[in-house]
Amino acid sequence: MKLLNHCRKHSFLFIVPAIVLLSGCGDMNRKKTELFKLKLEGKTFKQNDRVAVAIGNTENKEIKSIIYTIDGQTLPVSDGKIYLAIKKLGEKTLNATITYDEGKATVSKNIRVLAPRPPEVYTYEIVAEYPHDDRAYTQGLEFHNDTLYESTGKKDRSSLRKVDYKSGEVLQKVAMDGTVFGEGITILNEKIFMLTWQSNKGFIYDLTTLEKLDNFQYGESKQGWGFANDGKRLIKSDGTEKIWFLNPETLVEEDFIQIVTNKSIFNRANELEYVNGKIYANVYQRPGIMIIDPTSGAIEGAVNFGGLDKKVTKSDTWNESENVLNGIAYHPERKTFFVTGKDWDKLFEVNIIKK
Repeated sequence: MKLLNHCRKHSFLFIVPAIVLLSGCGDMNRKKTELFKLKLEGKTFKQNDRVAVAIGNTENKEIKSIIYTIDGQTLPVSDGKIYLAIKKLGEKTLNATITYDEGKATVSKNIRVLAPRPPEVYTYEIVAEYPHDDRAYTQGLEFHNDTLYESTGKKDRSSLRKVDYKSGEVLQKVAMDGTVFGEGITILNEKIFMLTWQSNKGFIYDLTTLEKLDNFQYGESKQGWGFANDGKRLIKSDGTEKIWFLNPETLVEEDFIQIVTNKSIFNRANELEYVNGKIYANVYQRPGIMIIDPTSGAIEGAVNFGGLDKKVTKSDTWNESENVLNGIAYHPERKTFFVTGKDWDKLFEVNIIKK
């Protein structure tokens, strides 16, 4: 017992200095950051702005160099200004790594970087009107070989279907489990990828048979809204300001952008379509579609579909907040867009034109 007590004393004596040493390291790191302060005029800027920046040096240390970065990208500095030539916009952290006579310190400031210019305004012209199932609570639309694929929502009404868009006939339909709320779809590599709303999971179907092949879980994006693809990646909206990019093999969320205008960060992207290098996104509960740069997240265009719902026959159960424009598909051969809404009795073929 004496030997054991002796060992315990020595262990205690060893631990105490270690704790003091670790505490000292924490104080040292804290003091390093307190030596300097990152100073900016304002918190909100635009892409490619040149922003005056300064470093407060509380103890007049000899500064040898300062490197400014956002998302790991080094920012050019000229005449006391940093150049915000960053690729992805939104909420960002500006870091200043300072090398001085005694070492290095990094100080940071949260900023917001928005689009450099306002969105261009577009309108539409109707090319043709087609019948549409007025019990289809449309969530996703996509063409493949002249066949329209559609996903619908609402619990006990959610489905995946193939549709003859000219006649409105449902050629093939798979009803989903009554506990899930169906959302957007996209087609890639002979598979249909379909989201659900709040179940935190999606499904994979065979393109030809509509047989369910697999399911997958979401990552950081907790909900499923719109789905599209750029030929290599799946593109997913989740009801927030983020649009996610998924690996189609692993279904891992590998990257994201934030949706921004020149004035604010936007969080109402719903159904998605990828056309000619741009993301087209329905605006949730609004008669509009955004045209988004998939690299930066900037909303480059806004399409006003106001008045289109006036051409739809409204039932006794029509709900202005629910039966809204939703669903957008591009027909690559016809080079036109097809749009409809939740429980609308018409599908519209349109051209999108700049005002």
